[in-house]
Amino acid sequence: MAARSRVHALRRMSSGPPKSAMSFPCIDRLESRQRDLLAGPEPTYDKVVTGYSTYTHHAPFVCDHMGVLHGFDIAYESWGTLNADKSNAILVHTGLSASSHAHSHEKNMNPGWWEKFIGPGRALDTDKFFVICTNVLGGCYGSTGPASVDPQTGERFATTFPLLTVNDIVRAQFHLLDHLGIQKLHASVGASMGGMQSLCAAALHPERVGRLVSISACARSHPYSIALRFAQRQALMSDPNFNRGFYYDSVQPHVGMKLARAIATVTYRSGPEWELRFGRRRRAPELPPALCPDFLIETYLDHQSERFCLQYDANSLLYVSKAMDMFDVSRSVTERLARQRESVVLNEPVAPVCLNEHEQMDAGEASSVETDEEILEDLVSGVRNVLQPALVLGVQSDILFPVKQQREIADILRKAGNERVTYYELDAMYGHDTFLIDVVNVGAAIKGHLENEHLIK
Repeated sequence: MAARSRVHALRRMSSGPPKSAMSFPCIDRLESRQRDLLAGPEPTYDKVVTGYSTYTHHAPFVCDHMGVLHGFDIAYESWGTLNADKSNAILVHTGLSASSHAHSHEKNMNPGWWEKFIGPGRALDTDKFFVICTNVLGGCYGSTGPASVDPQTGERFATTFPLLTVNDIVRAQFHLLDHLGIQKLHASVGASMGGMQSLCAAALHPERVGRLVSISACARSHPYSIALRFAQRQALMSDPNFNRGFYYDSVQPHVGMKLARAIATVTYRSGPEWELRFGRRRRAPELPPALCPDFLIETYLDHQSERFCLQYDANSLLYVSKAMDMFDVSRSVTERLARQRESVVLNEPVAPVCLNEHEQMDAGEASSVETDEEILEDLVSGVRNVLQPALVLGVQSDILFPVKQQREIADILRKAGNERVTYYELDAMYGHDTFLIDVVNVGAAIKGHLENEHLIK
């Protein structure tokens, strides 16, 4: 009897007061935003940035993967003055999601994404150079991309937009240079995907690029960065509102974009920096742990991803990130892409290729390049005409584009016969985003390379 009483007492004690479900304020906010999106106007991405000029290319443009654009627009901005013989132009190539607004000007006084690097006396000295920056083809800040209206149908392209390569993006930029009457650039400058573009520009048009600057980039995308971008795309495409890319007249895939950006943000900075900035500190240490953002690093990721998710088009993220994955400056790849373009007969319909189908198609292709030696030889052959002065910068804390990949760029350029390659490796704590932050070291290296007259034979 006594034992039974003790059991009943323990049951009463263990049951305690009625249990309440854990609160999820982060999910409440997502649901609130979802309701707002159902009621409100859709984002207008080309209004995020204003004050740019537009170049319109009226002729058909055949893309490397055989899609055709019947003309396109490129948004661009410029700073400084083009000299009489048009020899002082510098083309700044952007990263994945950047706009043409690299620096403020009278048409748009907001600070640009490279504000402290461009201007009188700065790394890109506008007292000496005419600096141009474009929004890439496939973007959503004024250049033609998936959110643009297809002139053939009167509807937005969405995922009928042709797959792009970094080579396509660069070829479109050179049409702009033709329009501006610029036959040869003083320099092609870029970081991250921009560094891919600057290397690609020098490889595709060696006679039109005077100097090369490639920062935190690669000669070919490596599996780790491909995997990270794949995870971002999967998170985005898993959003129920993605609707295979046809979401423009409905609810935007806000949650998928937010998750994709959170993954990306982890790759842009470094562990040492976050140790210093956030450590293991919690937002409210006096409260019990929460499954919603709790640690300061979690609140940072939540805030950064929320800011981004409706300022950039989801389809642009898919297309441009896939172009990054496919980047490879090897000669065999460049020649294969050229053959594909040449095989297209204009005015004949070309079926759009699904992103996943194309990934499977490429994965099944038999590669003629097998060994490390053959891979290296193919890369060297791909840059055999890149003989202009080249500056390659890497950052030791970069996990997205580790320094091994910048060393590879410098190595293949030297093996190709380029005797004017300068390689710097920065011991900065900011990870991949160092090119946006370290004005002193990155800026000094760029300025020295652009203005050193002894580099020219």
